This record gives sequence, C-alpha cells and structure tokens, in this order.
Amino acid sequence: MTDLFENPLRGTGLPDATRFPLSDATAVGELLSLCPAHSQTALLDLPNLAAQMGIAKLYVKDERDRMGLGSFKALGASYAIAREAAGVVQDDDWIQALAGRVFVTASAGNHGLSVAVGARLFGARAVIYLAKTVPEAFAERLRAKGADVVRAGATYGASMEAAEAAADDNGWTLLSDSSWPGYEDLPTRVMEGYLQLAAEIAEQIETPPTHIFLQAGVGGLAAAVAAYARAVWGANPVIIVVEPDAAPALIESIRAGRLITTEGPVSSMGRLDCKTPSMIALAGLARDADLFVTISEDEAATAVARLAESGLPTTPSGGAGLAALFAARPELGAQARVLAILSEGPEDG
Repeated sequence: MTDLFENPLRGTGLPDATRFPLSDATAVGELLSLCPAHSQTALLDLPNLAAQMGIAKLYVKDERDRMGLGSFKALGASYAIAREAAGVVQDDDWIQALAGRVFVTASAGNHGLSVAVGARLFGARAVIYLAKTVPEAFAERLRAKGADVVRAGATYGASMEAAEAAADDNGWTLLSDSSWPGYEDLPTRVMEGYLQLAAEIAEQIETPPTHIFLQAGVGGLAAAVAAYARAVWGANPVIIVVEPDAAPALIESIRAGRLITTEGPVSSMGRLDCKTPSMIALAGLARDADLFVTISEDEAATAVARLAESGLPTTPSGGAGLAALFAARPELGAQARVLAILSEGPEDG
C-alpha cells in the first residue's frame, strides 16, 4: 500500500527539535578541493522523459560515479573524516594525520565504502559491520578499500548495535550516517558533506525547480538537499520525500509529530530500508519538506526498468525519487520543472 501525506509541520518543524541540518556548503567545497578524486557530477536535462511525463523539464543529478565510488555517499563519511584530519594534521602530512584512529560503522551499502576510503586516505583504520543478509560481493569491495569486515546479526539494526558496542568496548570512533540523542556531531558532518551535491545543482541548473523529489532512508541526503534548497530558492519549490512503503519511518514520524520506529518487510530498496529515521534529518525535513510519499516494490522495479531503457541504469534505491514521479504521486502540471537525484549506480556497475 502506498501513501501520500501533506506535511502539517512545514515551516515550523517539530516542537522539541533543537538541532537541524546545516545549509552552508562553503567548508565542504574548500576541503574537497584538496582531494584529487573530487570532481563535479553531471546534471542531466532529460527532455524525452519530461515529455513522457507531461512536464516542462526533468533535471536529474547523476551521482553514479561520484569520486569513483558509485554513489553520493562518497561525499558524506569521507568528508566527516577529512574534517577530523584537518583538526590534527601536522606539517601537511595528510596521509598520516589520523594514524592510530579506528572508525567503525554499520552499513547496508555505500556509507561503508565512504568510511573505508576516508579512513585509508588519512592513515586510519575502518571496521565495517554488515548484517548477514548483505551480499559477500559488497564485503569484498569493502576489503578492497582496506576495511576490516565483521558480520553481525540478520538486519541492519542488529549490525548497528554491534558496531556501537565495538566502539564502546575498544575506544573506536563510531561514524554513523544516522543520529540520535547524544550522538549528533559526526552525523551532522556526514550530512554537511552531502551539501556539495546540492551546491553543484544550484550552479548547474538553468531555472530553479518547481518540484524536488528526494529519496530517503534515514533521511540524511534528503534533509541536506532540502535545507540547501530552502536557503537558495526559498519557499517556492515543492519538496517531496520518497520512502519505500516497507520502511515509512519518516512519513509515520511526521504523521505522529515525533520520531518513531516502524516495522515492515525487507525492501528491494535496501539502501532506503531504514525503520528508524535520523533525529537531525527528521527535524530538518519536518521544517522543510512539503509532501511525504511512499512507493511500492513494483513501482521501484518499474522505474529501474524505465531508467535502464533510457540509458540510466541504477538500483531500486537509486531511482526511488524518480519512481514516485513516474507513478504520478503527486500529480504535476504541464509547467512543472522537476529535479531528482540518481543516487547510485547499478549493483554490478
């Protein structure tokens, strides 16, 4: 069953929220300019798909080759680790700036790669906890980036609990892309890294969008882009947050007016299959988003096939924002200028 819910908290936010996503990308751009692997990703203008949808414009930010890692998440944990390195680097010795540090996290996908690469760049060690359901091919990708991989639990939640325990037991630095009471600083920096994507869009786009579709798991990407969009374009773009109907953590939290944990089956949109939202992301989206929608497994699969036919192969997670557009939820007018994010490449890409 799919859902569409108009945000009653738009403009005001949650009454007890005290911390919000950042919206200034200046520091991100300055630090990334020092990274040889960093370059701007493309903003695609897709007139054929726009015509099929009966809208004026469709712009798609293509993150499938971000920094060679295949996902927008290359901007998150790596940036957070780079900030840690910038605080202690001596004699410009960046490659040993974090020698002796260990960063630990749980991952269902690309966040783990970003932690692994960021740690290796600055001389630290990465330990990535994976649920038993994560394919071994992904574990091998992590090991190839220098990370130690530990299997723990049947779900992402169980692997996250194991990562937290390991951090406490060993004095390691937990680097999650979610946030909760008492754990806010590093997730804020992860989300800050995603602002680079939004800043690039603002420079690349011809005319500000009227509608922005943002897929969400814990909500970090969606909240960062929404915060930047409000800072740059004000109240005008309609911001639509898209989740799997198997993991409606944000929509149900907005409906309840507080952070809640949801339950549901495993989704094919594995990167978005998060049953509890990030506290900071929820605070930002409660303030900045206009609509929350869910999509079905079939709608996600249909979108992947349609995008592949258009020469844009991706995963159900990577195309989830576009899946909501293709499913006409919400319906848009003929003058609509839509912005969406192709957040990752195909699994075999």
